[in-house]
Amino acid sequence: MAAPSSPASPLFLREAEIRRGIELMHFGYGRLLGAIDERLAAEGLGRAHHRSLYFIARQPDLTVSTLLALLGITKQSLGRVVNDLTARGLVESRVGRDDRRQRLLRLTAAGTTLETELFEILRARMSAAYVEAGPAAVAGFWLVLEGLVPAAERPMLAKLRG
Repeated sequence: MAAPSSPASPLFLREAEIRRGIELMHFGYGRLLGAIDERLAAEGLGRAHHRSLYFIARQPDLTVSTLLALLGITKQSLGRVVNDLTARGLVESRVGRDDRRQRLLRLTAAGTTLETELFEILRARMSAAYVEAGPAAVAGFWLVLEGLVPAAERPMLAKLRG
């Protein structure tokens, strides 16, 4: 791993270090997702569509209410995205087994193909960054990101780990 351009200060809670972390998250996340923007645009889709495809792929038969909680967006916004994905043949919606008011979401074969293609682009970027940083840095990165998630929402993360 290459040495950081300026190592973290032992006084890591100073304003300069906090700002550096915010900036690195902003640019890193933007560049990571920027790698799939062109592919999404070719399908007439955006990042909201991708987030939905990603989490539906992670949990087939995901309920709309669970997806709402994962994404933290309004029901109206999610409705537009899910309806668009359904109309494009990427997602299918079924009524719940136990509660007929529930809508269960699952990727179609076309949705799985697209989500896999997008994931492979992101996987390559994340893998390269993980290899460069090393296992200890990756573990620390995960701890910092998890620390940004409110404690009440962390059980959602545990469910994703399966």
